[in-house]
Amino acid sequence: MSTAPLWIAEEAAVATGGQTSGRWSATGVSIDTRTLAKGDLFVALQGERDGHDFVASALEKGAAAAMVSRRPVGVAADPPVLVVSDTQAGLEGLGRASRARSKARIVAVTGSAGKTTTKEMLHLMLARCGAVAASAASYNNHWGVPLSLARMPRDTAYGVFEIGMNHAGEIRALVKQVRPHVTVITTVVAAHLEYFGTVEAIAGAKAEIFEGLEPGGAAILPADNPQFERLKQHARTCGVDKILRFGAAAGADAQLISAEPQANGQLVTADVGGTRMRLAIGAAGTHIAMNALAALLAVRELGADVNAATSALADFVALKGRGARFSAGGVDVIDESYNANPGSMSAALAVLGKTHVRPPARRIAVLGDMLELGSQSVDLHRAIATDLAAARADAVFLCGPNMRALWDAIPQRSRGAYAESSTELVQELMRTLRAGDVVLVKGSFGSRMSVIIDALKAREAAKA
Repeated sequence: MSTAPLWIAEEAAVATGGQTSGRWSATGVSIDTRTLAKGDLFVALQGERDGHDFVASALEKGAAAAMVSRRPVGVAADPPVLVVSDTQAGLEGLGRASRARSKARIVAVTGSAGKTTTKEMLHLMLARCGAVAASAASYNNHWGVPLSLARMPRDTAYGVFEIGMNHAGEIRALVKQVRPHVTVITTVVAAHLEYFGTVEAIAGAKAEIFEGLEPGGAAILPADNPQFERLKQHARTCGVDKILRFGAAAGADAQLISAEPQANGQLVTADVGGTRMRLAIGAAGTHIAMNALAALLAVRELGADVNAATSALADFVALKGRGARFSAGGVDVIDESYNANPGSMSAALAVLGKTHVRPPARRIAVLGDMLELGSQSVDLHRAIATDLAAARADAVFLCGPNMRALWDAIPQRSRGAYAESSTELVQELMRTLRAGDVVLVKGSFGSRMSVIIDALKAREAAKA
């Protein structure tokens, strides 16, 4: 990446419609003083905490300047500031200006599950082909997307942006800032039903991503998903001519032929545009293989070196909270604690089912509530019993009021323990673990399954 300043005062003022004081240049953009780096432009967003309260701290830590909507307190008489009418709008202005000046080829990723995994795969793959800018963590919302755009270096060759939503209209607003050349929808499943009511409505909201696609761009869609035809029709309505499919369906542009487990990864055979390919991926699961195929199509459409990009997949490892594995005192842990919906729960349990255990070791599922499922919550939690049976789970530990429906649906022989909260479940789980067990931990973020993960990591530390 270039060492040239990311933003200079005059340029930032034009982008935001603001007024700047002092001569400054910034090498980055930050909204959080805890992670702020020297030379960043600090943006004082107003949310649960008012960023204006942290301007003095940001400047003390070496911020090049601060974007504010009012004069900050506790700072020097003439601080380097960019004054705008609204800092959220100002951040969006920076993002749009960054996108407008960039010559990068851009891909935007959304979906009910697998967004961050696919984004990180693309980041890794495209880094073999040129300078890449990508959304950090899961920065996929109203501030995360413009922040990611505003941080994009001037000489970026490829940009990878994740776009999320839990209400209609959110993706529409964000994708028009990103203006991608390629869009990827990883999957559409029953998530956020509390706000949408039906999976069809969720598909409609995800399809908003086509509205920002650059002319001549490509839409990459999940061929096996029940909502494929609906997504395809939305794309056609938005004037998208190039629609590519990935999945196990015959004739898919990237078709999964087989996926063979290898240690914590897999060896995937796929047909991509009529060419048979073998892909080594450093993470397990058919859903991971599907994410990789979607990413592979995106790399091709961006004009990057497919062979170089594909070789990077061997170095991909599942992300923390999204399938990462670690040992906990002789127990193999699959950390899926970041979030959950019925589709991702099924995929995670399939990974558990394919994980080899040697008796008396067991496959153990530790599951917390899936949230935001509305009136269908009870039925969707109860339905997980089928996935548990297919995964050959020997012991099931559940927590949360919604998981009570699943507890009542599973056979007595597989019941480990049930508790109202993850904290209450910890002791019950810990006292039953034995060497060689494989433990899957999964639930929605609000279920706080990270408490279980932390306890398991402490177990490993105690053994050290």
